Amino acid sequence: MALNRIVLYYQFAPISDPTAVMLWQRALCEKLGLRGRIIVSKHGINGTVGGEIDAVKQYTKETRQYPGFKGMEFKWSEGGAEDFPRLSVKARDEIVAFGAPDELQVDENGVVGGGVHLKPEEVNKLVEERGDEVVFFDGRNAFEAKIGKFKNAIVPDVRTTHDFIKEIESGKYDDLKDKPVVTYCTGGIRCEILSALMKNRGFKEIYQIDGGIVRYGEKYGDKELWEGSLYVFDKRMHMEFTPDTVTIGKCEQCGAPSNKFENCANEDCRELILLCPECAADDSKRVCPDGCATVAA
Repeated sequence: MALNRIVLYYQFAPISDPTAVMLWQRALCEKLGLRGRIIVSKHGINGTVGGEIDAVKQYTKETRQYPGFKGMEFKWSEGGAEDFPRLSVKARDEIVAFGAPDELQVDENGVVGGGVHLKPEEVNKLVEERGDEVVFFDGRNAFEAKIGKFKNAIVPDVRTTHDFIKEIESGKYDDLKDKPVVTYCTGGIRCEILSALMKNRGFKEIYQIDGGIVRYGEKYGDKELWEGSLYVFDKRMHMEFTPDTVTIGKCEQCGAPSNKFENCANEDCRELILLCPECAADDSKRVCPDGCATVAA
């Protein structure tokens, strides 16, 4: 039986013709039988694809042949093509939709004016040296933090990345502008952009975890500053770094421990809600507690 794998990757690099790169990537994935999601913009590429391990290896080799992608890192994880409904390759204004395509500046070295990259061990060292002064700032959608986050992290009230600019301009976090702030996200890409946006708005000491939660979890698992599961955007929905992962999520209906999201049963909603297996099996409970329950009834 063939081995399957998923790779998560991104690269910030100036791309003069995103449509041409998009068409090349689509043809390459189709040739190799890969499925997943890839976005290309003038700022670079962002993707997650899965398939047979030899095909994925060939994909990484051929993708790195593009001049701007030569040094691109690929993060490997369990899974395969079956974890994605289809292959989607698109050219967009941004590789992550923050709503600031003209504010973000990219050169051959990546994002211009972003945060200081810290390797996982450097994150721990910063906390050892500066203690409670260090603030972890979640760069993901708020619901992702329900099942896993850095201990004592600030989780901004955002449903999508489009909400971040309004959130950091709201004044809620102005007291952090002189503190060491470590931004983090799944694989590092959202923080590349978020850290630059925060620096542009007066946050003076901004860091980001090189390789994101994935790299930190690979290095330390659940033994240091990370706790819980990691939300992932494929059929798996979540992953754990060790068998000893503590379930920090709570069912939104009964409060039982859970790390599994389900779509709201209300067809007009379909928001992701955190449910235990028992509540997920009950249609009357497989709804958002704050408004969809009456619709379902």
